This record gives sequence, structure tokens and C-alpha cells, in this order.
Amino acid sequence: MTLVELSVEYRTSAAALQTRIGQLEQQGQQEADMGEQLLLADRIRILRGILRETRELAVLCERYYERGYRRNAKYTL
Repeated sequence: MTLVELSVEYRTSAAALQTRIGQLEQQGQQEADMGEQLLLADRIRILRGILRETRELAVLCERYYERGYRRNAKYTL
């Protein structure tokens, strides 16, 4: 598998995460119990972090071999 192919997989995963976040947000709006709302908000917060990292890795894989591309220091040694 090449890095470009891997980036497509990351993009697909990001789309699935975005869909799930939307579902949880709708569920949170309909939930009457405050405790459940807080649990859903916490799950959404965690998923947003995963989504952000997934998108960052997709870009890194897409542009890894481009000359002059400034890589995210978070993912370099």
C-alpha cells in the first residue's frame, strides 16, 4: 500500500467519524437526562480529537513526498 492509498483510507475514516459525531450530536439534543448528555458530550469531544488527527495524517500521507512541504512537527521525529 502506498502513502497516497493510505491517505484515502484516512479520508474514508474521517468521513465515518464525522457521520458518527453528527449522530451523537442529534442524540444529545434529544436526550432529556443531563447525565446522558454529559456522557455524549464527552464522547463527541474524544471523537473530534480523533477526527482532527485522522485528517492531519491524511494530509501528511498525501503530501509526504512533495518537495518543500512543511510536515507537521507533531508527526516527525
